[in-house]
Amino acid sequence: MFVDRSMKAKWIKGMLAGAAVFLGSAAAQAQTPVRFSLDWRWEGPAAPFAVALDKGYFKAEGLDVTIDPAAGSREPISRVASGTYDVGFGDVNSLVRFRDENPGTDIKAVMVIYDRPPFALIGRKSRGISKEVSSLQGKKFGAPAADGAFAQWPIFKAVNKIDDSSMKFENVGFPVREPMLAQGEVDAVFGFSMSSYINLKSRGVPADDIVVMLMSDYGVDLYGNTIIVSQKFAQEKPEAVKGLLRAIMKGVQDTVKDPSSAVDAVIKRNDVAKKDVELERLKMVLEQNMITPWVKENGFGGIDKARFAKALDQIGLTFTYKAKPEVDAVFTEQFLPAADQRKVN
Repeated sequence: MFVDRSMKAKWIKGMLAGAAVFLGSAAAQAQTPVRFSLDWRWEGPAAPFAVALDKGYFKAEGLDVTIDPAAGSREPISRVASGTYDVGFGDVNSLVRFRDENPGTDIKAVMVIYDRPPFALIGRKSRGISKEVSSLQGKKFGAPAADGAFAQWPIFKAVNKIDDSSMKFENVGFPVREPMLAQGEVDAVFGFSMSSYINLKSRGVPADDIVVMLMSDYGVDLYGNTIIVSQKFAQEKPEAVKGLLRAIMKGVQDTVKDPSSAVDAVIKRNDVAKKDVELERLKMVLEQNMITPWVKENGFGGIDKARFAKALDQIGLTFTYKAKPEVDAVFTEQFLPAADQRKVN
């Protein structure tokens, strides 16, 4: 009898072990793979995504997310459009233009990350630049042709009634943009505020000599970077998109609560990054671009449709639409978490 019971116990134990292996395997198979493109390197602003990875928020939603860096906020758009990536973190204004130039491409923005874009003019007081638009007259600018901020110059110029005939715009490469300003070869540059400001400081330019003119403070009503998704992926796996946004939302909330710890998740993915530099960069983005007064009142990730419609009008100043889109054609809130889950302080 003892032998029979012992064998029975072993048999049951073996069955349970086998079931555990099977269930574990099934769970692993249930993980939906998601290819995600950042807009840039692993730097401070990417902290919410790193946090979501490290804390298992994606995995808890049944997602196996792979996140890769990129060479700028436009690259994620072409990556998602080509089908190489399912999701990207890119500039919504570039998305609008890309959709118009490629009408067969159906990509949508599903969550706003930068309620205010980091597009800026960055100059030096010692070169005669101030917060006044009039100080730009007669100055020389480093303006990379592919730069997202420079692309908005027609809007900035129009809303501020600027005659730029006395200004000189020099097409420079991204790597030499801030060095040229630091050396006094140009008076100001176009760029993302958090990048150019930090880069100038790292080159020895005193903080009190740096002037940052955020375009959003001068009548440019655009949104910034958003989460973009291919409609093929969204249609085939809508629950995966919803889960992805829930996980990102948790990553954002954790980052807001503890930026220092959030930056640690970035540093481990970037061998040359320095914590103090990336923490400052992250705090700039949180304050200037992400946690705006509108976001505090209305929640993170959504849009003001009237403002978005005005932004579409302003984007039309940078190029001629083949067919101007409606707001709903570019952005959808259908995948966002519930409003009470999108509060940030």
